[in-house]
Amino acid sequence: MLLDVIDFEILSEYKVKLVFENNEQKIFDVSTIFHEKPFEVLQDYHYFKQARIEYGTLSWPNEIDIAPETLYLESTAA
Repeated sequence: MLLDVIDFEILSEYKVKLVFENNEQKIFDVSTIFHEKPFEVLQDYHYFKQARIEYGTLSWPNEIDIAPETLYLESTAA
């Protein structure tokens, strides 16, 4: 089941609190994917804070996004 992200909050240490369309809240640690392209750019905290929701997932400028199923499956309960 694919759930859209409907809201988020940037937390400390590159963590993001996500709210999915079923109102479930989870925390995703973005630093776990810094070693993968194109996510290494997110280590720049100024860039990281430019996160927004587009098409039901978390995204950044230059078409960088994380699949909503990855966000859901690899997050921990909030």
